[in-house]
Amino acid sequence: MGYIDIAGVVAIMGAGAVVQGSAGFGSALVAAPLLVLIDPRLVPGPILLAALVLDFLVLKRDRASLDIGGVKWIVLGMAPGSLLGAWVVARLNKEALEVAVGLAVYLAVGLSLLGLRVRASQPNLTGAGFLSGLLGTATSLAGPPLALVYQHATGSRLRATLAGVFIAGAILSLVSLALVGRLGRGELGLGLVMVPGVLVGFAVSSRVAPRLDRGFTRPAVLIISAIAASILLLKHLL
Repeated sequence: MGYIDIAGVVAIMGAGAVVQGSAGFGSALVAAPLLVLIDPRLVPGPILLAALVLDFLVLKRDRASLDIGGVKWIVLGMAPGSLLGAWVVARLNKEALEVAVGLAVYLAVGLSLLGLRVRASQPNLTGAGFLSGLLGTATSLAGPPLALVYQHATGSRLRATLAGVFIAGAILSLVSLALVGRLGRGELGLGLVMVPGVLVGFAVSSRVAPRLDRGFTRPAVLIISAIAASILLLKHLL
């Protein structure tokens, strides 16, 4: 990559870090589609490495609000969900799944706006983890199921808990990529290129997050979830 490409990568990852560092998720949603256009090698390994740095920073900043029990139950559901997601990708029509997922997220956002409230109970957390693992593996849309469950929590609790979950998921994904030969020196180098953007974006998010915490975290969650669903659907309409 040339200097212009590197500057673009840093800027894109910085924008994604601002979103996720403020609202708790959305970094891959913002960055991945644009990074692929610059260099397909940037996804999935390098972006996962950069996102792992971001998640550790968010967790360190908001660690006092971490829902440790929630992380445990979510990760418990993510493992079988990820396996099913891999099976879906290998055996079923991915396009049909993405359309169904997009419509389902729209439905969840609509029901939430109408007043439906999902408690962060053990069954709901495990179910959200299962959906996150399934959708993350099959469609790269891991965030919305978790964020929708925590949409009524404080902003710091949502961010810290999702960061804890994403760290576990990223480590599992990176180990898997390494085992199949998709994570080596080249990917590590590309991941390091993104880190300056992560650091700047995180610094900016630390100023934005307190503003969202004044009652705007839930609207941000719903808006980002709706945008994620729209991107999935538009892929098959354009």
